[in-house]
Amino acid sequence: MESLPSRELLALYDAQMRANPPPEPGMAYELAGGVLRGTGNFNFIFHSDLTASSADAAIAEQARQFSNPPRELQWKVYDHDQPFDIAGRLLAAGFQIQEPETFMVLRLSDDRPLAAQSPGIEIRRVSDHSGLGDYVGVGSEVFGSDESWRIEAYSPRLDDPTLALYVAYDGAKPVSSGRLEMPKGRSFASLWGGGTLEAYRGRGIYKALVDARAREAARAGFAYLTVDARDTSRPILERLGFACLTRVRDFVLNKAAP
Repeated sequence: MESLPSRELLALYDAQMRANPPPEPGMAYELAGGVLRGTGNFNFIFHSDLTASSADAAIAEQARQFSNPPRELQWKVYDHDQPFDIAGRLLAAGFQIQEPETFMVLRLSDDRPLAAQSPGIEIRRVSDHSGLGDYVGVGSEVFGSDESWRIEAYSPRLDDPTLALYVAYDGAKPVSSGRLEMPKGRSFASLWGGGTLEAYRGRGIYKALVDARAREAARAGFAYLTVDARDTSRPILERLGFACLTRVRDFVLNKAAP
């Protein structure tokens, strides 16, 4: 497959991954009022087809449904989403804006390494509940939140070929983790949740985890690898060959305490 221009690549991503999200255990999808919403493990607006005249009513309806009783709802907005002022409309409806991220993509051609391995660090793919506990423990410490819900969410998927969880170890100590989603019938695999304990940063572990997941996605036949990158990780990913496509912002209603 030839590399697509950025605009066409975004359109392909919207069609395959947002307007028609791949099935995920523990999630149900509903399209109503121009809004595609997923509920289950988390509540999430994947895609919307709104106009200046329909947006306020659609946003108000989502807010109403998740306010009695209060439940957390996340709405992800890409810079090319319409209407152009949807961010301000979400804020006016009570949503809280989170740290902006950059939507990045890597064209996969083979499984050649992107980065050198980090000396003294072993990267393992999670295959059992002990490894899953290490994965969740690292994520909870790195992001300062209780990630224990992921044990129930991912336990049934340990043999699922569409999911790969990785943990980096310094001896027996888990020090970094990251997730790879590989949905069937799509061109895009995606990176999620990569993070390293503060004491171990600056040693190339994050890059090694990206490399392990990128090579697995390439071996599985995916054309592209995507990630929503924070400002701290964007320069690292750019050096590994990822391209910035657009800005993405999360808006959260009824945000739960960490």
